Amino acid sequence: MDQKCTKLLSDILKQMASTDQIRLSDIPNIDLYMDQVTHFMEDHLQSSRRYEDDKILTKTMINNYAKNKLLPPPEKKRYSREHMIVLIFIYYLKGFLPLNDIQTILKPVTDRFWGSDKPFNIQDIYEEIYSIEKEQIGGTIRSVTDSYHKATHSFTDVPEKDREFLQFFCFICLLSLDIYLKKEVIEKMIDALNTDDDTK
Repeated sequence: MDQKCTKLLSDILKQMASTDQIRLSDIPNIDLYMDQVTHFMEDHLQSSRRYEDDKILTKTMINNYAKNKLLPPPEKKRYSREHMIVLIFIYYLKGFLPLNDIQTILKPVTDRFWGSDKPFNIQDIYEEIYSIEKEQIGGTIRSVTDSYHKATHSFTDVPEKDREFLQFFCFICLLSLDIYLKKEVIEKMIDALNTDDDTK
């Protein structure tokens, strides 16, 4: 692949390496009104936007999540730190899962661990997953880099005028396969969880 593509990937991976998810300490430990919730999410997740006018979280989205039982209802129109954590989980999951799958995953979590007064609660879960995800980013960068190197060694017998484009296409296909397979694993795990619930 050409130098422009190599530099672009290098820049993307540097940005990925410096990705900083929302720390638990960043989330206010006081209850917030709807406007404060949407402002917080917009402020802390703006780097994840693909397009400038993409909405991170809207009032309609939050109301829809509560209506579909993805999010416990607010108390006196105010949202707790636990609400904020669940909204962060929803934000990342909705990029590749439908709401009914997200509900299947999140409802057992909120049913069992909702409430800061519990000995092990949603804040503890978030803190644990956050620490593991920080390590996971390095593995993802290595996997993307490995796919890139494989792609650059493909189509070596093709004329140069077509080779760079086909190598780029190969790279996208390799990344796509990785996403497809992981999504299949997630879907099968969720389906198994649904089956287990049905038999209880």
